[in-house]
Amino acid sequence: MSGHSKWATIKRKKATTDAKRGKIFTTIIKEITIAAREGGGDADSNPRLRQAVSNAKSANMPSDNITRAIKKGTGELPGVTYEEVSYEGYGPAGVAIFMECLTDNKQRTVAEIRHLISKYGGNLGENGSVSWMFDKKGQITLKANGHEEDVVFEAALEAGAEDFEAADNVFIVSTDSSEIMSVRDALDSQGYEIESANIDMVPKNLHNVESDKEQSVITLLEALEDHDDIKAVYTNFDSVE
Repeated sequence: MSGHSKWATIKRKKATTDAKRGKIFTTIIKEITIAAREGGGDADSNPRLRQAVSNAKSANMPSDNITRAIKKGTGELPGVTYEEVSYEGYGPAGVAIFMECLTDNKQRTVAEIRHLISKYGGNLGENGSVSWMFDKKGQITLKANGHEEDVVFEAALEAGAEDFEAADNVFIVSTDSSEIMSVRDALDSQGYEIESANIDMVPKNLHNVESDKEQSVITLLEALEDHDDIKAVYTNFDSVE
């Protein structure tokens, strides 16, 4: 798949550890709350909520947690009001970084992110400074589960996928951002196990980083990924082969 950076692989491997710490649950709950607030609590008529609930179930989130998050979004239960905001900048070695955040205090969040990026030798940029380097795409991750790559590839194309990649015991299916749930449902109905389905910022081109600078880039990206207010971190970082 074009634009699949090394960070995408590292990020996925980190997800298991993050889930144990509750980071994934926290992020999904925020997403469900915002989706319900903006589009209502009926997942059948709210595509964004349906996607968030689907990811919650894939992460084995208890149904009670999902219900409470929806009710907080619709106002049936009291809860914190979260806002969506994105930040852009450059990290060590000039890698582009795009961050999606869900926060109840934008001033706090931007100050903490600016401090982190500066600490590791990068700088926070203006809106639009790096977003043009990425395409917004649906990214569906399927567990391989012994399926033959060619068979899954054909199924993905027939379902409406734009791109496909096999990596680390999973298949990554790329779609138009508006088609993610229809492609996901088609693959799910054929018995493929969905690990996640998200709208991601996929780099148009990769930025190769020399080995002596690679660790400093990874350290910054992991620090950003661990921040409670950051929903997702995207970058064009890749290694020099």
